[in-house]
Amino acid sequence: MPSTSTRLPRTAAQACPAVQPKQAPQPPVDALVLMQAWLDRAVIGLNLCPFAKAVQAKGQIRWVLSEATTPEALLHLLLLELQHLAHTPARTTDTTLLVHPLVLQDFDDFNTFQGVVEAAVQDLGLEGVLQVAPFHPQFRFAGTRANALENNSNRAPYPTLHLLREKSISRAVAAFPNPEAIFEKNIATLRKLGGDGYRRLLQGN
Repeated sequence: MPSTSTRLPRTAAQACPAVQPKQAPQPPVDALVLMQAWLDRAVIGLNLCPFAKAVQAKGQIRWVLSEATTPEALLHLLLLELQHLAHTPARTTDTTLLVHPLVLQDFDDFNTFQGVVEAAVQDLGLEGVLQVAPFHPQFRFAGTRANALENNSNRAPYPTLHLLREKSISRAVAAFPNPEAIFEKNIATLRKLGGDGYRRLLQGN
């Protein structure tokens, strides 16, 4: 009876097809374009923040698109950006928008993370120097319904941490005749525009 044999491959590479390394998720390529349109059309266009127009016109906004996919990675980048802003002249960069599309998409997780953000500011000794304002597609003020129109004042296309200088805020507030009325005016503006009107505005219609 003739013998039979099985020829084994010499290497593992011959035995298995080539495996491509798994690529890390990447943020949407148009993320900053959408965020900048939101700033122009909603924040500045509706005058939701009377202080935004000046820094935009002077080119003093730093935009950072994060590739972080975990809260830990986002915190690391936040620490770097807080230090960068603290050590950069305001005439060069007055404020930073840290956009992070790939992490903390759920608002409850994002909201919980704000405690970590506050601790980071304190740990760097920057309390009273810098503060961080939150923006999120699902933003919800405490005590409001999810579909309440006033929530749109802090809703952005992607989760975002807005790094601000305390001195710049104080200076802007002092120049504004009635800063306490800003929030009430924003609510009235957003309610008058309505949810559909706000969505059309963001789309450029």
